[in-house]
Amino acid sequence: MRYAIYFTPSYDDPLTRLGSQWLGRDAFTGEALGQPVLEEISRERLFALSEEPRRYGFHATLKPPFSLAEGRSEDELRDAFLSFCEHMPAISLPGLKVARLGSFLALTLSAPSDALDVLAASCVETFDPFRAPLSDADRARRLAAGLSPHQAELLEKWGYPYVFYEFRFHMTLSGRLGDAEEAECLTRDATRYFASLTDRPLKISTIALFVEREKGAPFTVLDLKPLGRDASEGGRPVSRENANA
Repeated sequence: MRYAIYFTPSYDDPLTRLGSQWLGRDAFTGEALGQPVLEEISRERLFALSEEPRRYGFHATLKPPFSLAEGRSEDELRDAFLSFCEHMPAISLPGLKVARLGSFLALTLSAPSDALDVLAASCVETFDPFRAPLSDADRARRLAAGLSPHQAELLEKWGYPYVFYEFRFHMTLSGRLGDAEEAECLTRDATRYFASLTDRPLKISTIALFVEREKGAPFTVLDLKPLGRDASEGGRPVSRENANA
């Protein structure tokens, strides 16, 4: 079993609905969704290209997936998550854009945000005591990707190489794109598909605790909480059991 802390808007937010449909799965309910009909990429090909991010659900990573450290419980983690949300302010961002990040496609920020960097760094530090040590297999898998010396240091200390100065906000839309022409087609399709929500202000007012109940299972939303003092007033708690309540 693994957990992760991700940014995702509320269940009924237009960005959540568009992103979930693009990937073909609702991370709040676990329901499979019909993917959009695009102009340049077939629905069958989109299904294949989105296979990896579909398992994780539509999100932006703040605290990467981790197993619980010995002696820690899910209830403790959920309590700590609620407390964290109560004390972190909501953040206004300049907006999103569709962009290629290395070999995959994602929604990224149209301009940097120091406040978002602080939120992500605070997430990594606050919840690291809940993280079990990195396994030898995971360490080897990460190092095989060709990390820089600094990234390798972050991997050893925090269990993930892309934190702090290496952090870059992104909401993944595809797996690895090997063909340049196909990547350009998918980029154009995604730009059209998300046009109603890009290049305009975005507010990060909720974050979510996700769970992978068994190895290889899809990640689903365990808790969604608002940032700021409203978090203590309940917000919209969500799980597969009560997402539609």
